[in-house]
Amino acid sequence: MKVLANDGLAKSGIAALGLNGFEVDLTTVAQDQLVDYINKNNIDVLLVRSATKVRKDIIDNCPSLKIIGRGGVGMDNIDVEYARGKGLKVINTPAASSHSVGELVFAHLSGLVRFLPESNRNMPLEGDAKFGALKKNYGKGIELKGKTLGVLGFGRIGQATAKIALGLGMKVIAFDPFIDAVNLEVEFFDGQALFFNINTISKEEVLKQADFITLHVPAQKEYVISTKELDLMKDGAFVVNAARGGVIDEVALVKAIESGKIAGAALDVFENEPTPEIQLLMNPALSLTPHIGAATAEAQDRIGTELAEQIVSILK
Repeated sequence: MKVLANDGLAKSGIAALGLNGFEVDLTTVAQDQLVDYINKNNIDVLLVRSATKVRKDIIDNCPSLKIIGRGGVGMDNIDVEYARGKGLKVINTPAASSHSVGELVFAHLSGLVRFLPESNRNMPLEGDAKFGALKKNYGKGIELKGKTLGVLGFGRIGQATAKIALGLGMKVIAFDPFIDAVNLEVEFFDGQALFFNINTISKEEVLKQADFITLHVPAQKEYVISTKELDLMKDGAFVVNAARGGVIDEVALVKAIESGKIAGAALDVFENEPTPEIQLLMNPALSLTPHIGAATAEAQDRIGTELAEQIVSILK
């Protein structure tokens, strides 16, 4: 049987599939050529990440396909229900990248509260001539410890992010319309663990109370954060979106930063991905990454292994 990993696959997944008799094709096929390629090569399994979209044209016109797999959590780039209605299995790896995304959130937050994005822009340009002035500008940071992290969306990734916050000594509050309470286990290197019971509260209360807001929600028809929500937030709060482009109104966010209402923000995903707006790219109050939340070696190994296990279970 043949597997097309159109957006790549970790060696762990390739090895596991190979041991079970699957042929893995790592060719990256252009979107408009996928149907022809799948049919010509009699592909049984199509694996994607976020770049490739699996819509009705592929589902309807590729009779050899048995499984569509997404290496990651969200499946908004796949017509999931339509595919399942046509008898295809649709799989993903909802837990594999949770910790990696959480760590990226805190990489951004740690940088923002110490002005690292702006400092890293200006030190190469002016570090020799204006060292003292830059030190004065960027020497007014704050600590994360003791602050309140508000988590919008308290699924696997939201919970993984909350665990890191608790480890740093932060207070965690959360909103999720489908979850009332979670007993979080925070594990340490020596096998010890502490448990924290988090009761979710309203979205409005999270916005009002939090010093930092992090989003971990699926793609939405409407903004989760726009002008109304930004106005509810504390003056000088920070926002992080490592979820999906389009859950934050980027125009409203920039206006809130320019007015001083919001101190800064971090974006790993964008409304116009893969061509983010220039006003975002040039804004010194923003910490930016190119959709790399799950892009760690460890997460990709877990994703590869989990996908392989599911494929083998279904087809063997």
